[in-house]
Amino acid sequence: MNHPETLSLNDADQLNNQTDVILQKVVDAWTELQTQQPLVHCITNSVAANYAANVLLAAGASPAMIDNPFEAESFASIAAALSINLGTPTSEQMQAMQISAQTVSAKNTPWVLDPVGYGAFLKWRSEMVDQLILLNPTVIRGNASEISTLAGNQVESKGVDSTVSSNEVYLQALPLLAHSECVAISGESDFILSKELNAVIQVNGGSFLQPKVTATGCALGALIAAYCAVANPTIATISAHIHFAIAGKLAFEKAQTLGSFNVAFLDEIYTLSADKIWEYGDIEVLGL
Repeated sequence: MNHPETLSLNDADQLNNQTDVILQKVVDAWTELQTQQPLVHCITNSVAANYAANVLLAAGASPAMIDNPFEAESFASIAAALSINLGTPTSEQMQAMQISAQTVSAKNTPWVLDPVGYGAFLKWRSEMVDQLILLNPTVIRGNASEISTLAGNQVESKGVDSTVSSNEVYLQALPLLAHSECVAISGESDFILSKELNAVIQVNGGSFLQPKVTATGCALGALIAAYCAVANPTIATISAHIHFAIAGKLAFEKAQTLGSFNVAFLDEIYTLSADKIWEYGDIEVLGL
């Protein structure tokens, strides 16, 4: 299994001042994704499964939507990465999540936790998230309401949708770095908290239509997992967000209605290139 190299301290110093260092590493990660086509074990929700699988295929990864407890251990043991999403959990999925997370944690395989709907009103799934987070997911990804609530703040959500913006809460997510390498918060701009760099990376771009397409956030979690199979957690998380941001931006230039945008977005996921990363990648490195 691939074990991506971590950033050196010299690189970390440069990243605070030079976004082109990050972009080069994103290009490298994207290239590795195309080359390795990592097997990504996805336990996701019934609304998102098809879309997440198509996004992973378009990006260059190989998805497998194994979500039953009878095959979870054996499959998690061979996967290059795991993505767990609690959008529409069933009893069997809950068992599979626990088994898979325990398996990859023991093997030091990267995995992503997406605590969809975390909060007091959805107690059953939230208690499962509390258990899973103790297994130290590589990356925790969610919207601003989910991440803020998970970090211990009282935030009301609208179902599984966020009622606060990402730029309002990203510093509230700092305690979650005790359990993960990166915390990613989706919003108008995305914010990625990196334990390794002791910094926040802001990713700009995308389109206001992305949240109107079912399962885009869930698919982003799966794509982070795919990149984690070929790059260190910080670069993997940034790479997935840049991939989505560029695809959203370029898709909207071609299609401004929702159905056409959805198709164009998947096309842009598929046609990402090193040149597009350099031209359209829009990031800022913020101190903590």
